[in-house]
Amino acid sequence: MNKCYSSIAPATFLTTVLFTPLTAIAEEPLQQVDQNYLNELVIRDQGDTAFLQAFEAGDKLSEFDFTANHGVGANIGEGRRFTRFPRADLDGDQEWATHFPKREGGANATSCISCHSAPFANGAGGVAMNVVLDPDHTGDPSQYLERNTTSLFALSIPQRLAEEMSVELYLLREDARQLACAKGSATVALVAKEVAFGSLSLTRISEDPCEVSIDTSQLAGIDADLVVRPFGWKGNHATIRSFTRDAAHNELGLQATELVGAQDGDYDGVIHELSVGDVTALTLYMAALERPVSTVELADIGVIDLAEVQKADIAAGEHLFNTVGCSSCHTPSMTIADPTFSAPSRVAGYADILFPDGSSPEAHGLVSDTAITFDMRLDPPNNQILLGSGGMYHLGALETDAKGKGIACWYSDFKRHDMGPALSDPSDPLGMGASVFLTRSLAGVGSTGPWLHDGRATTLEEAILAHGGEAAVSRNAYAAMSDADAARIVSFLESLILFSADEAH
Repeated sequence: MNKCYSSIAPATFLTTVLFTPLTAIAEEPLQQVDQNYLNELVIRDQGDTAFLQAFEAGDKLSEFDFTANHGVGANIGEGRRFTRFPRADLDGDQEWATHFPKREGGANATSCISCHSAPFANGAGGVAMNVVLDPDHTGDPSQYLERNTTSLFALSIPQRLAEEMSVELYLLREDARQLACAKGSATVALVAKEVAFGSLSLTRISEDPCEVSIDTSQLAGIDADLVVRPFGWKGNHATIRSFTRDAAHNELGLQATELVGAQDGDYDGVIHELSVGDVTALTLYMAALERPVSTVELADIGVIDLAEVQKADIAAGEHLFNTVGCSSCHTPSMTIADPTFSAPSRVAGYADILFPDGSSPEAHGLVSDTAITFDMRLDPPNNQILLGSGGMYHLGALETDAKGKGIACWYSDFKRHDMGPALSDPSDPLGMGASVFLTRSLAGVGSTGPWLHDGRATTLEEAILAHGGEAAVSRNAYAAMSDADAARIVSFLESLILFSADEAH
């Protein structure tokens, strides 16, 4: 049996949920979410209502088919609003190559779920949904980057894990700074949630006041600021909010106020296309979506039937997955000490000091004093399952251990790794290394094919065999297995799925 679903005690309680539609967006035409309205609810001690209304607003925004009146799309040029391919050749006045912020691709869709749709809404996307990017505006198709669409479920899990990991790293750096001030120098190994990120060496350069220089050359898989960035194929976004406004700009052509202010950066004749409240609502919605599950867990609570031989194959596959070293990067589970998600975040490095447009978040009402929070163990609204016994099982909520701490089965170390030349991008616009990628989560991997950053793998076995670089040893161990054992690993991976109670009925 999969240990992530057998060694812990899932939350089995039911939270009463009364969805009160956000007045500002209840009727067509779509109205923007007012951040100050949400703040007022929090100030009046109605934080739970603020969360539920923001969640419902985010749900509607994610499904809404935006039109030109809302600012969807962009002035590509040639009289066009959308494009599947980057058009750096269109560099005339107000055309594709002149948009700001600098356009990477698109716009190519009118709704979030038109791409995030497999196996159901908010999921991943097939190769037809791949996005094509040209961040450097080369105009050269041989340098284009292609990215497969990932799922949006339970994004509070990676953000909270990353936040807690960064806090651990910050504290280690501060301890080393104090030691260097006292002794003249210090070296510290950086380990967070048992993941090693290399080391820092600090040298005192003045005594009163103490100042130190920090050598970051021995860091591994993380940026010099020690912010763990769990979003994006390259791990280049720290927060759901950052990821959301970037995707809205590039894929939908919806430019958030916090991105460009009152300017029309895509020259489509519309400004303020997404409000600060809209981005908050989308953030909370994706944060509180139901978590990926396992077929073993579903069988254990009676939602599906799973033969004992199938359970045995999955358990054997999990054991082999660990034995060949896959779990050294795809870490099966981590503990979340504080399972409270906050928008905005209260952790340094995860809240905007300034918005990309240069304005202060406080000027738009986005402040920690009125942050909207929810308990990941209790509050996610979806996938509350009525069991045959008559009880309720909160399948959508974060699982817990015997002490009530959150347990996240996310199958990632949140670290960047060199995957070898075969998987290398043709260009390296972010400067992280063309063959360097963030360890992808395997949560829900059985439901989200095709696989790898560009969807090149049509089977899970293809995806495994494409691994190279730092994963070469594990890949070679898999390749050397018997067909039966290799099939057991695939069976284990196929058991990690996305599930929606609404879709099941």
